[in-house]
Amino acid sequence: MAHHTILVLGGYGFFGTRICEALAGNQDIHLLVAGRDAARATALTAQLGLPSQQAMALDTRAPDLARRLAELGVDTLIHTAGPFQGQDYRVARAAIEAGANYIDLADGRDFVAGIASLDELARQRGVFVTSGASSLPALSSAVVERYLPRFRQLTSIRHGIASGARAPGIATMAGIFSYCGKPFQRLVAGNQETTHGWLDLKQHRFAAPVGRRLLGSCDVPDLTLFPQRYPGLDTVTFHAGFAGAPGHLFVWTAAQLVRLGLLRSLLLLARPLHAISHWVEPLVSDKGAMFVTLQGVGLDGLPLILTWQLLAAQNHGPHIPCGAAIALANRLASASGGAPLPRGAMPCVGLLTVETYLAALQGYDVTEVPA
Repeated sequence: MAHHTILVLGGYGFFGTRICEALAGNQDIHLLVAGRDAARATALTAQLGLPSQQAMALDTRAPDLARRLAELGVDTLIHTAGPFQGQDYRVARAAIEAGANYIDLADGRDFVAGIASLDELARQRGVFVTSGASSLPALSSAVVERYLPRFRQLTSIRHGIASGARAPGIATMAGIFSYCGKPFQRLVAGNQETTHGWLDLKQHRFAAPVGRRLLGSCDVPDLTLFPQRYPGLDTVTFHAGFAGAPGHLFVWTAAQLVRLGLLRSLLLLARPLHAISHWVEPLVSDKGAMFVTLQGVGLDGLPLILTWQLLAAQNHGPHIPCGAAIALANRLASASGGAPLPRGAMPCVGLLTVETYLAALQGYDVTEVPA
């Protein structure tokens, strides 16, 4: 029986481990765990009950990366080794050259939006290439697509995420801190306005038991992708926040210092703050949440506002970004996986339903609150 070979790059990292755990039990998948550290990759395969030969060191900067992927018979590469802000597309290009599909969990705005530059190459090789297979824009766009038929005209998308106590991996933290205090553009009331990373402080009330959280503005792919996909929009915003108000206010204050030019960047704080977050984890809430609020004109011509939420307990919030890659990988590996995924390169927008995404998170304590 033929298997679909999936290589998870950064497979022993925060997101990679969770994706490997989900895919290891799929009998249609031959799973390869790869990264810079062969010992860590081997340790994970042992933990998953896989042969040690399915673990390997792989250097993404090596000029023969495409050849290595082809020799390994990789059908799909899942790239989890961020941060993606500032990365180029060498891994995606190597996968395409090797005739492999490519999926990443990037959250960098320019990186995700720019993946379409590889569309012609991907089509020529007949492979599926997507960037942003994560909470944003994969899940956020799935929510918009679900409720879009209830609007005659959708004019506003405001969404956000509040984390629980457990911090994601250091690469994700570095991505977050890379734009703290830095200016970026977003669409508000029909105009492109300038805001700054982790400023624009707001308080948002999530459904119980999460409750009120402080949120700050974030530079995410949706700010570029949603106005392109939904031309009638005049507002797209995204905010995020930490589980504890003191931690959020610390980052907000530091972001102000960057905005004022008193600090160059918060990147140097990513590693120490990541360590501190583990120390204080028992002291703050283990619950996180995501919301998407859609506003516009309903089918009856009257104003319509809908808010969808996803609540996570037991510090399972950081697992949510893995859902898209898991769902897409299972679909690629299944001979009867429904409609085939498109050939070409594209951001991960509108490729999954909410139901399919959440089904990939089976076993985690997440609860949907439909609009």
